Amino acid sequence: MPSRTPAASLDGLGAVPGPGGTAFRVAAPGAPAVFLHLESSATRRRLAAEAPGLFADVVPGVRAGDRYRLEIEGRGIFPDPASRYQPQGVHGPSEVIDPRFNWTDEGWRGPDPADLAIYELHVGTFTPQGAFSAARERLPALVELGVTIVELMPLADFPGERNWGYDSAALFAPARCYGRPEDLRAFVNEAHRLGLGVLLDVVYNHLGPDGAYLPAFLPAFFSCEKSPWGQAVNLDGAGSEWVRGFFLEHAATWVREYRLDGLRLDATHTLLDESARHLASEVAEHVREIAATQDRRAIVIAEDERNLDRVVRPASEGGWGLDGLWADDFHHHVRRAIAGDSHGYYRDFSGTTPDIAETIRRGWFFIGQHSEHLGGARGTDPAGIPPRRFVFCIQNHDQVGNRAWGSRLNADVDVPTYLAATVLLLSAPETPLLFMGQEWAATAPFLYFTDHEPELGRKVTEGRRREFRAFPEFADEESRARIPDPQAISTFEASRLNWDEASGEPHAGVRRLHQAVLALRRPGAPLARADDATARALDEDTLEVLRGAMGTPGATTAVVRLRGSGSVRVGWRGSPLPATLVTTEDPAYQRDARPIGIVNDATALTVTFARPGAVILGW
Repeated sequence: MPSRTPAASLDGLGAVPGPGGTAFRVAAPGAPAVFLHLESSATRRRLAAEAPGLFADVVPGVRAGDRYRLEIEGRGIFPDPASRYQPQGVHGPSEVIDPRFNWTDEGWRGPDPADLAIYELHVGTFTPQGAFSAARERLPALVELGVTIVELMPLADFPGERNWGYDSAALFAPARCYGRPEDLRAFVNEAHRLGLGVLLDVVYNHLGPDGAYLPAFLPAFFSCEKSPWGQAVNLDGAGSEWVRGFFLEHAATWVREYRLDGLRLDATHTLLDESARHLASEVAEHVREIAATQDRRAIVIAEDERNLDRVVRPASEGGWGLDGLWADDFHHHVRRAIAGDSHGYYRDFSGTTPDIAETIRRGWFFIGQHSEHLGGARGTDPAGIPPRRFVFCIQNHDQVGNRAWGSRLNADVDVPTYLAATVLLLSAPETPLLFMGQEWAATAPFLYFTDHEPELGRKVTEGRRREFRAFPEFADEESRARIPDPQAISTFEASRLNWDEASGEPHAGVRRLHQAVLALRRPGAPLARADDATARALDEDTLEVLRGAMGTPGATTAVVRLRGSGSVRVGWRGSPLPATLVTTEDPAYQRDARPIGIVNDATALTVTFARPGAVILGW
């Protein structure tokens, strides 16, 4: 097995200006020599061989703002793979960036992992301007909403002017189309001032198809194995210590230089790593150590479709020790229940209320059962894992953007049903995630968009349309041709949120409901207690999420009807009578409110719905 890191540490990769000049440090194992090309003086300077595979020097007179490239003897001239900024795009020269910033968040320690409500956003479509500075101006609205941490979709620079971010090329450089590095620092600083944490989505499972020069510096970057994106990243073979070391320094840099509150690791199920310790576990430990030097904590969450308990079990139990995991079974069951999706992976999910309740009780549904979609067993038993470690959603960038038309859930169900699903999500004990605009049922789709060079762009468009051939509505070529072209600028522009609609009805009512339920999740509020939560089906259309014992002080029950009308018996009778904490049929949330009937008699507490809806009762 490879060692954890190369013989010499990869700390300090890139260009760091200081009083005596700028310190350059480059990892290029096997290179006979590395040269620095400075644009300002048109000079070529050989970097000293600091250790095998590492080249470094402090160059006098080089300041922040100067541009440069790196030459590997025998391989070519490239941008710096640890560049902090690419002002002319990923193929252009790198710019020396001063990491210093006038931080005013000295008292910030980071969000409590037990009190997370995540808001995922894409900087380019979150505002009309698509910039860090414009996103910063919207942060007060997120505080008012009641979320506690913002999760930014990948920011590493990419080819072209628009992208989801998963085509990462310059891994250390914030995408220039969103602003400069200092603009990102200002965003994080303001978030902290307002009491919001900031997570960054990072991608270690592949590189983008254009402009990623890292393999020129690390010849062992790819393995012989395959991944969904072609060659897999080499994490456990010969030379992999350099790849792992590069990723560890990458993770540390974002947390150290931007004071991020942690990372979301993309698709860890595609990281082929048989090392004694998985890369994700090393990354989590490393960024926590970096944050601790600034008297802060860091959170690391994974996306992993396998339902593996070891991802979030502590290292002392043989786990990776991560703080959380995207658990999509809840989304799939709910979507099947209220929107009827049944193709692809949805065929594994019944959408029945007993199965949804079981998912809430466990954290995920599949714990080793056969998956028809995968053709084999899926999942492990998560018994004993705290609910907060599971991240639930009813929408995220994948579940919206990977639909042919980028349609949001609120485009496929009516408002009463949407509000019912919202209460179910936010009353569950797991960590909720909202996707930007979800809080007001935004009408803008979130489509898949790219801006690649023409030939690559044509292949992306064709590949995107091929993905939907198995769906009946896209069985013929003519129907597939109507799927929005990822390369068209209109596809990107259609995906931008329209904030003006958030203040009009019915959108404002939907937002008020989100605020009301999120307020109940705050520390000390009724839905903050998660250790004694449970869920059960009351009938084929209704389920209950209960905290505490009914009738005892602080206990709550959320009764949620996902389909149709009818009455259900909750099981409590006698006194004290519960108070209604939230009802989706409040006129503040729906103008055509149809009150939910609540009758407490000698036999039971009966709740009657005229249509899909939810009520949260508390004692």
